[in-house]
Amino acid sequence: MHEPTIGDTPLEPVEAMQYIGIDMNTPKEAFSHLYEIMQTLRGPNGCPWDREQTPKSIRSNLIEEAYECVEAVTSDDIPHIREELGDVYLVTTFMAYMYEQEGKFTLAEVLQELCEKLIRRHPHVFGTGSEADTAEKVVAQWKDIKVTVEGKKPKDSILDEVSHALPPLDRAYKLQKKAAKVGFDWERIEDVWAKVKEEIQEAEASWQEGNKEKLEEEVGDLLFSLVNVARFLGIDPSVALSRTITKFNRRFKEMERRLKTQGLLPSSEQFHLMDRLWNEIKTEEAANPSSSQK
Repeated sequence: MHEPTIGDTPLEPVEAMQYIGIDMNTPKEAFSHLYEIMQTLRGPNGCPWDREQTPKSIRSNLIEEAYECVEAVTSDDIPHIREELGDVYLVTTFMAYMYEQEGKFTLAEVLQELCEKLIRRHPHVFGTGSEADTAEKVVAQWKDIKVTVEGKKPKDSILDEVSHALPPLDRAYKLQKKAAKVGFDWERIEDVWAKVKEEIQEAEASWQEGNKEKLEEEVGDLLFSLVNVARFLGIDPSVALSRTITKFNRRFKEMERRLKTQGLLPSSEQFHLMDRLWNEIKTEEAANPSSSQK
């Protein structure tokens, strides 16, 4: 089994409490302390919940924390960004330490491999002989190094460079970007909008036919075409959808609050009232945009 090579021995709970409120002077000190805390939490006298977790049980947490971090960056809320970046570090460190405990690899090895890869793929910074002096040349060099130096199998298609593990919305966006880079793209935004209208008509026709399987396919085509509109206009569809979800969540909760002041709960019987309250909230937010960002 690999021996831990980051940080010292696990902290006793009393020792750990002494660090609360004390500034760490360097990233090295702060990360070492995080590692020590993780050792303690996963140790014999640690937290029952933390000890029961496995990489698979917390894999969804990694996705959740990443999206929460993206949301914080989008809102430009600096304290929130700092907190959410910390949560991302927490989950990745937590997961890596689990594998270290199993003897698969150490957290130090994870970081060492990352450092070596960054240096190897940036010869224009850390080496000599590279003429990559533009962002485009750097990307091309990066791809070449992965094949010629690291021995990775060349992709049969440029689309193979897009991970299958991505959520469908993100994968659609990246696939379209890859295709557009080699010229497979619309020339005018008007044509992209026309495609959306065409897909709406086809989806509606499938609905009228009562063909559920065909309708599912056409709805997928419609969503794909809307992603294309966003891409063509320079908008990340995932970020745009995240903003809309946040907005819906905020307005719905405010609508619930106003219903409660009248002794009511959301229900189909209250639809017309809920619709009126919803429109009132929208109008108020439009009149005072800064309040809707809280």
